[in-house]
Parts: sequence; structure tokens; C-alpha cells
Amino acid sequence: MNAINTLFNIQYPIIQGGMIWVSGYKLASAVSNAGGLGLIGAGSMYPEVLREHIQKCKKATSKPFGVNVPMLYPNIEEIMNIIVDEDVKIVFTSAGNPKTWTAFLKEKGITVVHVVSSSLFALKAQNAGVDAVVVEGFEAGGHNGRDETTTLTLIPMVKEKITIPVIAAGGIGSGRGMLAAMALGADGVQVGSRFAASIESSAHDDFKQTIVTTEEGGTQLTLKELAPVRLIKNKFFNDVQSLYDNNGSKEDLVTLLGRARAKKGMFEGDLIEGELEIGQIAGLIHDIKPAGQIVNEMIAEFKDAKVALISMDF
Repeated sequence: MNAINTLFNIQYPIIQGGMIWVSGYKLASAVSNAGGLGLIGAGSMYPEVLREHIQKCKKATSKPFGVNVPMLYPNIEEIMNIIVDEDVKIVFTSAGNPKTWTAFLKEKGITVVHVVSSSLFALKAQNAGVDAVVVEGFEAGGHNGRDETTTLTLIPMVKEKITIPVIAAGGIGSGRGMLAAMALGADGVQVGSRFAASIESSAHDDFKQTIVTTEEGGTQLTLKELAPVRLIKNKFFNDVQSLYDNNGSKEDLVTLLGRARAKKGMFEGDLIEGELEIGQIAGLIHDIKPAGQIVNEMIAEFKDAKVALISMDF
């Protein structure tokens, strides 16, 4: 039995990334109903909005689902208490020290997974007592590691160092990508960008269409001085690059970024001044379809690719 399937009591080892402004209860429940693990993205929700999404997700699916919590969240204590109050069984934490909340969550009987971008942080997460880690490579959308380690190299390096299950993320949006990750030692995969371009995604339709039309080379990792983030190259991105070209300071970057820039782009659909976070895999996303169909097609492609690989004669 697959370790991730067993850990979460799911049919397929596919986890939907808990992306800000994208991962509401509609997407999470659709992925869970299809046999994967849906995650509600708490990072863009006020506490009571999160509570509402958890309650609606419970009504929309009888399958397991979880909540992704960036630990830099200003209302983190309130968020964690809501998760406990609402009897959420699975929590993915990111952007912070796993020691801070893992023991608290584990005491409540919650399965805890932490997102890491290096072997060092994977070890720290294991030592903190998490049940699994998501190892996220440089290809991923949204906030990323500063070392620019690719998923291809990160998976086996982390697998070599730890004993808990490894979930691969970054550049995975197909069954073939899933097979490649698992051949390198991953026990499951986390998929973000492909689900951002789904019907149930809460992203603005204009942003979804932009994902579909983004081609190879259309994204870049930037803003390392603040928090590394992979963005589609639009006007806002070009403004950031102009600051770098003119030796702008960290304070200049903070001023340019301002507030709610990601909401403006991904949720409100401002494709010019908004922050458009997406992974390099966008170059392989050509349509918007139901999340359940995405899961089914990934599994079918995974199985076909596995058979084809086994039949290769060397």
C-alpha cells in the first residue's frame, strides 16, 4: 500500500496544493471526491472565512481533506484553534518553523505535513515530529526556496536523509510527471498550477486564461530579498525587474509590492498590476477543466506511462 494513501486514507497519492486565492472549499472538495487530497488554502482567508470554507467542505465531501496554513499568518493562533474546533484531521504547514505548532496539532490527533525546500529543512521537520514533508523544487509557483534546487535533484537528496514519507512538488502537473517523481523516491505528489486552472479553482477567470496562454519561459523567480516568488512576466513583474536594474533597495521593493498585490492579480483578475503566481508547468497547461477530470487523467496517464516504461528494452 502506498504510504501517502495510508497516511491520509485516500485513493490516489495526489495532493492539491493549498494555494492562496485559488484553493477554496469547491476545489478542495472536488479533488477529495475524485480520490486525491484537497487542501483549503488558509493563507488568503480571514479566520471566520476559513471556518466557513471548512464547514462547506464538510458538506461537499465525505472524503478526507485538509488545510494549508502559512505560519507567518498574523492570526495564526486563532486559525489553529478554528482548525481544532472544526475537527480538521490534516494540516499542511509552511513558511515557518515546524516546531512551533506540530506538537500542538499532534496532541489533537491531527496529521501534520510541513513544506520544505531543502534536505536541511526536511530533517528539521522530521525532528519536529511531522508525519510527512512536501519537498518543493524551484519550478513551483508561488513562494519558493532561495537555493533554486530543482525538484529532480531535491527528491532523492531529501529521500536519502529522512525516513518519513516524501511528497514531491514543483513542476508536476501530469501523470508522467507524477511517475518521474515517484521513480526518484517520492511517495506522492502535490499539484498546484494544474489545479489553479480548473473550473472549481477560486482564481479569477482572466487569471486562469493567462495560465493557459503562458508559455515556456513565461515565469521567473524574483523578490528573493522579501520572499522568493515565481511570477508570470506581466507589467508588475517588469516593474520589479526595473527596480533591480536601477539598484533599487529592499525598501523600494516593499513599497512597490504594497498590499494585496496577489489578491489583485489572482483573485480580482488585474493582469497588469497584479501579482500572478504560477509554476513553470504552466507551459504544459492548455485548458481549463474540472478538478476531478484532472485527477482521473493524471492517474490514467501515470498507469500508461508506467506500462510503457516497464516494456522498454535496453
